[in-house]
Amino acid sequence: MELRHLRYFVAVAEMENVSRAATQKLHVAQPSLSRQIRDLEEEVGVQLFERTPKSLRLTDAGRSFLDEARAILKQTDAAVQKTRAIAGKLGTELRIGDWPLGTGRIMPSILRAYQEAMPNVHVKLHDWTVDQNIAGVRDGRLDLAIIIRPAKGNPLTELRFEELVTGRVCLAVSCKHRFARRRSISLAEAAREPFIGLIREKYPRYEEYLDAIFADVSDKPRIVEEHDGWAGVFSSVAGGVGVALSSDVFNYAFGDEVRQLRLTPEPRRLAIGMVTRKGKLSPAAERFWQCAKEAAGSVR
Repeated sequence: MELRHLRYFVAVAEMENVSRAATQKLHVAQPSLSRQIRDLEEEVGVQLFERTPKSLRLTDAGRSFLDEARAILKQTDAAVQKTRAIAGKLGTELRIGDWPLGTGRIMPSILRAYQEAMPNVHVKLHDWTVDQNIAGVRDGRLDLAIIIRPAKGNPLTELRFEELVTGRVCLAVSCKHRFARRRSISLAEAAREPFIGLIREKYPRYEEYLDAIFADVSDKPRIVEEHDGWAGVFSSVAGGVGVALSSDVFNYAFGDEVRQLRLTPEPRRLAIGMVTRKGKLSPAAERFWQCAKEAAGSVR
């Protein structure tokens, strides 16, 4: 039995639904979660859930096990935080989930300030997707993560999120595009252009933002090409293959080949911020949090 089995069990018990626990709380595949719960029941040797077609309910044994599982996880979390606090004084590694496209303007300043404040702590940055960063924070693989706040659902339940900066949603076009000399474009006009997107399996949030922004437009964007990273998206835009949803916080990453147009009516701004688990942070993580807020404040 591993700690993840207990975390999975507690999540399913609290949601009373495997599907919701998988997608809204744990960000894992539903079949995998179901299998982990069955494996746990086999190892414990008793049935923990009464199953119905639409939900799960704890058995008497399951309710007793839930109390014990919560206690174990609480003790484990306390031990981890205590160990990290001690290590922060002696020298340790801080694991940060990063989103380089959105943090490129502030991350160098954060790291310089942090190095001065905590010279014995090594910062390890992980270039992961939004969902990977959220899952990494939730299961303890990451101390903190800087992400774009998801447009749909509530994947940040029981996590702490603090906004650092916001960005205007824009349309990225080639400098040779017929719209390139314009400063703005309507959502209706933009929707009729061929779009470059990100691979759905890896970046489901991109399509969520696309759907949310064009929700009130009759013509929906048509994605003609998908890439597994932003570099490919903007290369295709620069090459004139299509247009892409973008933000003014990415401006530093473009050359003269891509132009950013404002969208009208202007969509809700993107929120970029830090996420971590609730509770007291280690001294090393708390200092990074402060350095990030100071760096973000200087570019607003």
